Amino acid sequence: MTKYQFLKILDSALQKLPADERADILQDFEEHYSMGMAEGKTEEELSASLGSPQQIAKDLLATRHLEKVEATATVGNVFRAVWAVIGLGFFNLVIVLGPFIALVSIVIAGWVAAAGFIVSPFLVVLSSMIFPGNFELFEFFVALGCAGIGLFIAIGMFFATRTLTKGFIRYLQFNVKLVKGGLKHD
Repeated sequence: MTKYQFLKILDSALQKLPADERADILQDFEEHYSMGMAEGKTEEELSASLGSPQQIAKDLLATRHLEKVEATATVGNVFRAVWAVIGLGFFNLVIVLGPFIALVSIVIAGWVAAAGFIVSPFLVVLSSMIFPGNFELFEFFVALGCAGIGLFIAIGMFFATRTLTKGFIRYLQFNVKLVKGGLKHD
């Protein structure tokens, strides 16, 4: 593959990046070709040593999404980072998607439980409005107690969600390092 072909494929695979970032990346690869050719290597040898431009683009996109999610861990950024890391290889479909689905399920279950406990007094009042003869003061006080428990669960879920998100981002970073060439022991 020639330098032109390599850079063209890389450029098309990086279309999701802003033009200035894409230009910087392509400039870096052009410099790599220039330095390699100055050492007497051919364009084909340099292209072969670099590897697949599609895989390079996947690595760069995954790294960019991980950096973005580190800066601002929004739901959209986390999902984009997960999909970018999964795109690095089929192996990641199981290794990344499985734990991601498990963590999201735990977080959603916790928030739903908190919301259920918190709205319980409103449901008792609503029930007494629909069936006025069935109102029990004991049920209302139990529901108020449940609402207090729900607030504690919500506070706990706030911190748990934040901690799980940070932990999963570190797991994604570890996975990207592993896929890119293994872990280096310092």
